[in-house]
Order: sequence, then structure tokens, then C-alpha cells
Amino acid sequence: YAYLIFLFAVVFTGVAVLGLGLGYKYLRKPEKVVRVGVVSQLLIHPLKSGRAVSVALVECQKIGLKFGEMQDRRVHWLVVTEDGHMVTGRQEPRLVLVSLTCEGGQVCLNGPNMEELRFPVKQPDNPVIDCRSVFRSDIQGRDCGEEASQWLTRYLGAEKTFRLVHFEPQMRARRPVEKEPLFPQYEQVAYTDIAPVMLLSDASVKDLSSRLGKDVTVDRFRPNIVVGDCEAFDEVCWQQEAHLKMTFLSHADSCMFTTVDPETGIMNRKEPLETLKSYRLCKPSEKHIYKSSPLFGQLHTVKKTGILQVGDVVYKISR
Repeated sequence: YAYLIFLFAVVFTGVAVLGLGLGYKYLRKPEKVVRVGVVSQLLIHPLKSGRAVSVALVECQKIGLKFGEMQDRRVHWLVVTEDGHMVTGRQEPRLVLVSLTCEGGQVCLNGPNMEELRFPVKQPDNPVIDCRSVFRSDIQGRDCGEEASQWLTRYLGAEKTFRLVHFEPQMRARRPVEKEPLFPQYEQVAYTDIAPVMLLSDASVKDLSSRLGKDVTVDRFRPNIVVGDCEAFDEVCWQQEAHLKMTFLSHADSCMFTTVDPETGIMNRKEPLETLKSYRLCKPSEKHIYKSSPLFGQLHTVKKTGILQVGDVVYKISR
């Protein structure tokens, strides 16, 4: 089995010679390996704001998680208006009920009370559209054709016309560091809000459910890797300068999208945000980063590529 491992890095301080000497001595210490949980679910999101696809195995790539012809958060699909503005579940909550899968070179779209639509993944003769994506950043996408546009426009039932675009590997990506200084210069994403991978624990979601007095599922928060067999919010303690297969970048701050029920497509604009704000706000020293958004989950980049499976053990490696 492949293992998802978190290695706590050392932050070096002090004058040059002394700091380097102490650091060298520290790095020579034996590694301490501690089992912290088990991968309980792997979820990919081929369509931005669309229904999650649960899989048993993924390939962890630098740009995100990949399963067959479906890839999460970079090489995937995005709904836009005719003038190229991104459309997500914040504007159209019923997008969360749309399922996009891909097999044999064909894309398959499904939604409530809609006939299934199939069309080719590759449509090289279709135009490339300049899209206005997250953080008001420009990004590209290849138009998926009139049938896909008509299907989405009919499903969403709005007066405006919607189009579906597909990000291709050769297209210009964007760098999160331009808007988020916590991110490395070399990291690139396309349609995702910030990071290639989000991690969350089952226990943290169960803790939230107990406070709400009703069950919520992990799907509401759109994680990629869900970890079980650990205590609520243990994942927060794994991120101190985390390294190795997954590199911690920041806490995931929850937005209005989390108030959309993934089973009904209805947005209540209140919960679970209000409850999360009662106990999951950042430290005062971090307010310049997260402001008043509650923190739920961890954002990561992939440092070491490989295969990850449901059931794999999660280790924390420290020195």
C-alpha cells in the first residue's frame, strides 16, 4: 500500500553558523513514526461545484488527484456564463446535484429530471474561451459545445445562457501566490479556489453534526482526502510545517458554499457557518490571513507523487 505521510519540518532560527549547526545535529536524530489515522474516503470533483465522485484509489499528482480520465481541481470542467464569468454553487446551488464522469473518451452529464448527455472529452475544433475565474483571475477553457450548453441552461432554468468549458494541460494556469502569499511561487492551479488537495477528518464532521443537532456529510466541505480512526481536529496538529507526500499550506476557510445541502441543492445561507464561527475561528495573530472565516479542513499541495488508496494508514513522521 502507498502511505500518506506527514513529516514535521524544522524551522531554523539564530545566527548562520550556530543555526546551521544545530539544524544539522537535529536532522541526524532518528525519525519517530506515529500512526494517526486511516484514509476512509477519496473524493474527486471533476466539475467545479458538481457532485463529488467517490473512488477507491487515486494517483497523487503535483496538480491534484487523478482517477482514470478524471482529474480533480485542475484538468476538469467549469460552468461559465456566455461572457466567460465563472459560475459555482454560490450562484447556482443546484450545480451540486450535477454529476460529471468520464470514461472511454466520453464525458457523461447527469442531473435530476434530466436525460443523460454524452459528448467527447476532446473537441479540438471548439474555441478556447477566456474565463474570469476565482480571485478575479483570468483562466482559459475549451468550450464543450452547444449540446452541453443547452443541457446546463435547461437544467439551471435561468434566463441566461450557460456554457461548459474544459481545462487542458497546455493551457495557461494561474499561480495562487498572486493572491495568497502563503503559497509557493511554483504552485499552479486552474479552476480550483486555492489548493490542489483538501484534507478533512470524519471525526471533525461528526463533531460538527453533534453541535448542529443533525447530520452533515463530508461532501458539504468538498475534501479530497478524508481520514478516519482519529479524534476530531487531530488533523490540525499534523500540519506544523508539514512535509513529505503532502505539504500543508493553510487551513481551509469555510465560505457561503458550505450552506448548500449537497443532497437537495438548497442554500440556507446560515448553517453550518454560524455554528462553525462559534468555535472554529482563527487565532488573533492569523486574522490578517483568514479574517472572520471559520476554519474547517487543511489545504495541501502534493510534494511526493504516488498511489493512494482507501484503507491506507496515515503516519506522522517527526524527529
